[in-house]
Amino acid sequence: MHVTLVPWDDPDAVALRLGQRREIAARYATPDSEPGTPPSADDIAVFAVVRDDDGTAVGCGGLRDLGDGRGEVKRMFVRPESRGSGASGALLSVLEGWARERGWTCLRLETGDRQPDAVRFYTKAGYGPIAAFGAYADAPGSLCFERAL
Repeated sequence: MHVTLVPWDDPDAVALRLGQRREIAARYATPDSEPGTPPSADDIAVFAVVRDDDGTAVGCGGLRDLGDGRGEVKRMFVRPESRGSGASGALLSVLEGWARERGWTCLRLETGDRQPDAVRFYTKAGYGPIAAFGAYADAPGSLCFERAL
């Protein structure tokens, strides 16, 4: 597995984000379950794609700057057939390293109550539950987490 930082409009990044949105739409039975402002090139500080040893893009994720040394993990996704391969851990490690290099002190994220696999992954990675923040405060089913860097 290797992770590369890419522009928001990188074709592999676009395809992976579409896959992520399709999966979320299926899990929540709605085409739009984003309680806040969807991430975009204008507000994502960094975006990364993880590739397998053959160079196939299998996952993606980015960070949004929340200010005050905090960031938010956005659009973290690994294709179902690549889950359990170490792709998500490699990706999160690179994102956390990028954040540390910029002096960020913690990362936050939101996932949902219909994503127990994501909850397990983030918990195992050292993220602990916090009160819902920002646009997620009143979103039913939102589960928020944070990790000090």
